[in-house]
Amino acid sequence: MAVLEIREARKSFGATRALDGLSLALEAGEMLGLLGPNGAGKTTLIRAIAGRVRLDNGTVSLFGRVLEAGAIRTDLGVAPQENALYPLLSARENLETFGRLNGLEGKHLRERTAWALEWTGLAERAGSVVKSFSGGMKRRLNLACGVLHEPKLVLLDEPTVGVDPQSREKIYDMLGALRADGASLLLTTHYLEEAEARCERIVVVDHGRAIAAGTLSELVEQAGLTGRRVRVRLDRAAASPPAGFRAEGDAQLLTASIHDVGAELPGLLARLGNAGLAVRDLEVRSASLQAVFLELTGKELRE
Repeated sequence: MAVLEIREARKSFGATRALDGLSLALEAGEMLGLLGPNGAGKTTLIRAIAGRVRLDNGTVSLFGRVLEAGAIRTDLGVAPQENALYPLLSARENLETFGRLNGLEGKHLRERTAWALEWTGLAERAGSVVKSFSGGMKRRLNLACGVLHEPKLVLLDEPTVGVDPQSREKIYDMLGALRADGASLLLTTHYLEEAEARCERIVVVDHGRAIAAGTLSELVEQAGLTGRRVRVRLDRAAASPPAGFRAEGDAQLLTASIHDVGAELPGLLARLGNAGLAVRDLEVRSASLQAVFLELTGKELRE
């Protein structure tokens, strides 16, 4: 049974169709990445799952139960893109407030608050007002406020936006701990390298529909980008790329596409040597998630 299942979700705001028959499923214990250009429908979907937007058509099911409008979502936690914190309250006071809003009280609330302060690395700043916190500290506290009640499904809308690399790594350590405790995660992000490295599966959304879904290798197949990309950095600029290579805006940087690394790569390198060119650096890899994303959604700028 899927933890979360969306079937044919449709939602329009006036003439704008935000969701146009979107379907997806999230399995137990999984971190599922939700990617798409600006305006693709990701945030509308998150809000529909959380109960903040009522769908025009379609269903949202949590743990096999179809949610009706206004249904209580006790097993759901949400970390919104904009920090939902009270800036004039301390970290502890924010946690206690959100804990009470989610039904915690007494000893259980105190225990969960103490856990959250340790989990976020904010125990020493428990009494400090949130407005004095850095962006990374606020992000971690924002996440803690959304999971204090131990939900089994957590919606994460751009959880690492605007934070430094150390804070980003800490947040993913925190998410790993949630999964170890049995939580399933739905993550939206514009950091494609994060989704590629952290998510078992990815759903690509565009124009309100899921246009592709699967592991990175499955998405590569769906995008028609099978094979390997060879990227070489030369010791000097090439007057013209040897056969099979193309320049990428820099005459010292050449790329080529191959399918059989063992059979085709030696021949490519021999052509460079025959042209009197020496290789300073070499990279062979499958298509990146960024290449897949651009192939599936197009390269035009969305505002």
